[in-house]
Amino acid sequence: MKFTIKHEIKGRVRISADQQNMTCHQADMLLYYLYSQQHVTSAKVYERTGDAAIEYVGKRQDIIDALLSFRYEDEKIQAMVPDHTGRELNAKYQEKLINKVLFRVARKIFLPAPLRAAYIGVCAVKYIIAGVRTLAKCKLEVAVLDATAIGVSLLRGDFETAGSIMFLLGIGETLEEWTHKKSVDDLARSMSLNIEKVWLKSGETEVLVPITDIRKEDTILVHMGNVIPLDGMVIGGEAMVNQASLTGESVPVKKEEGSYAYAGTVIEEGELTICVKQKSGSTRFEKIVTMIEESEKLKSSLEGKAAHLADALVPYSFAGTVLTYLLTRNVTRALSVLMVDFSCALKLAMPIAVLSAMREAGQYHITVKGGKFLEAIAEADTIVFDKTGTLTKAQPTVAKVVTFGGNDEMEMLRIAACLEEHFPHSMANAVVQEAKSRKLLHEEMHSKVDYIVAHGISTEIDGKKVIIGSSHFVFEDERCRIPEKEQTKYQELPEEYSHLYLAIEGILCAAICIEDPLREEAAGVMTSLKKAGIKKVVMMTGDSDRTARAIAARVGVDEYYSEVLPEDKANFVEKEKAKGRKVIMIGDGINDSPALSAADVGIAISEGAQLAREIADITISADDLYELVTLKLIANGLMRRIRKNYRFVIGFNAGLIVLGVMGIIPPTTSALFHNTSTLGISLSSMKNLIS
Repeated sequence: MKFTIKHEIKGRVRISADQQNMTCHQADMLLYYLYSQQHVTSAKVYERTGDAAIEYVGKRQDIIDALLSFRYEDEKIQAMVPDHTGRELNAKYQEKLINKVLFRVARKIFLPAPLRAAYIGVCAVKYIIAGVRTLAKCKLEVAVLDATAIGVSLLRGDFETAGSIMFLLGIGETLEEWTHKKSVDDLARSMSLNIEKVWLKSGETEVLVPITDIRKEDTILVHMGNVIPLDGMVIGGEAMVNQASLTGESVPVKKEEGSYAYAGTVIEEGELTICVKQKSGSTRFEKIVTMIEESEKLKSSLEGKAAHLADALVPYSFAGTVLTYLLTRNVTRALSVLMVDFSCALKLAMPIAVLSAMREAGQYHITVKGGKFLEAIAEADTIVFDKTGTLTKAQPTVAKVVTFGGNDEMEMLRIAACLEEHFPHSMANAVVQEAKSRKLLHEEMHSKVDYIVAHGISTEIDGKKVIIGSSHFVFEDERCRIPEKEQTKYQELPEEYSHLYLAIEGILCAAICIEDPLREEAAGVMTSLKKAGIKKVVMMTGDSDRTARAIAARVGVDEYYSEVLPEDKANFVEKEKAKGRKVIMIGDGINDSPALSAADVGIAISEGAQLAREIADITISADDLYELVTLKLIANGLMRRIRKNYRFVIGFNAGLIVLGVMGIIPPTTSALFHNTSTLGISLSSMKNLIS
């Protein structure tokens, strides 16, 4: 790419591309390319001017060379850019706002007064029609108030006031639409698929391949707990599929041979063999957007109250207008009441505040699937943590592999990884990564793999039954035996580690010791959550009481429960809710899904099981538990902002009405102050809640 350096200081450079026009897609390509460079710490690309501002560390020449190497035709760079980045949406609405302002200024400067009045009269028709239609339904709502204010202004010959009211209403509508669409767009993008590899069925074996290698009519296999990565026809298997993210259905749908499976839905039970029909799953983004826009999830109860209150206050505005006229016999003072209404600000500012808070959460890698969940976070007083992968690090490691019965350590680890990679969880990932680090490659040689939630995995290899999982699953459920003369070795397994047990034909072959270190920030997060308003912190784990007690003491939770099953977690949540508590549940595994569904707010770790992420109401990244504190602060700040907005709207507009009735300010000034304050509070509601 050819470019000119416009300005630079150490660690920052601003360049201008030597091209006449830069499209939104080209700007996105350059932006994603810049962020792919290891030396770039921050970048912004402005498509209107073709400029880019780049902050970097290291050598200046590295950035120059990277820019010189950039080509729009490069397919690798094109593949970096998602289909929907939001840039075109922002450009569209920025242009709308600029055009509205410029057109109004131009009208005032160039149009003679008679033509200006005629234009305003024509524009007023749609508002008056909307008001009449609302009245025809026997409703007194905001549309009637707007139509009356504009209509009375026109009847009095005050065309400038009518024009100002319509201009401010138009700006407000555009801002509301923009903020809503952008928030929905951001949310849908965060909910879109991010799958890198899939299981390709080749003959009787399964091969894990990059999703980019999949072609139409290929056959893929999707196991329980995993997201269906591509649209296609089911040609084998049977499963219950959670389609909530796509259709809003709360009940899983049965899929069997002949059914159509949609990308982004999750298998809760069973497994499916799918013939791929749409390689990219391209319709998912649009389907998510439609679902979000139609879903009541976006509406918090406070938003609903604001809308109802806004409509409920309209009759009082009319009554105040009539009463003022009867008492003063002054049309101007009566119009001062009509020019001011509480509903515009209430209906506009509240949704914008909620959607902006959701967008701000996204800046901290927190995905919130609806405004009502932020409200629930603010009200929550109890929080329940799963231990593994949540309070402990999301990337546990294999400390050692202890073999029994003379089995080879490398072979046992290879078999374990072969099974565990089908059902990713933090401990399963540790086994798979350890096998990779030891360069233990394998071909799929087992039969159908069955996953028993919260217990383990079962399959057959060369006609022999192979299982891997918890002590309860291996020794109690499956009745496996420890080889003779090796009881002492079993009893001496290191207590500081979590254990996965591998058994073949009912005999223990290996114990994989997993180091599951506590997150450094865990104790500090508990303290911060208490300061933010959480009263009760609980830890629940399937680990032994000894391990759970040690972790609980270090973290500082109020209660802990050990050796629990998935239904135990969900039952505990239900009992807490029955006591009148608002409960947050945080987990990362398939076994956490029932509790995530039962809680007032379910929060999943982004690197956890796909089913948990799908069911959860909020997703946080696995990097730092302090994101929970950030989420709580955003939610608390949102509630404070909404209450503050209520007080301001009621107080300010009531003051305008009093000043108008007393004759201190004319109706035009009341209308100007009212509409300006509405825009002001709406713009203020778009600001970040925490710095």
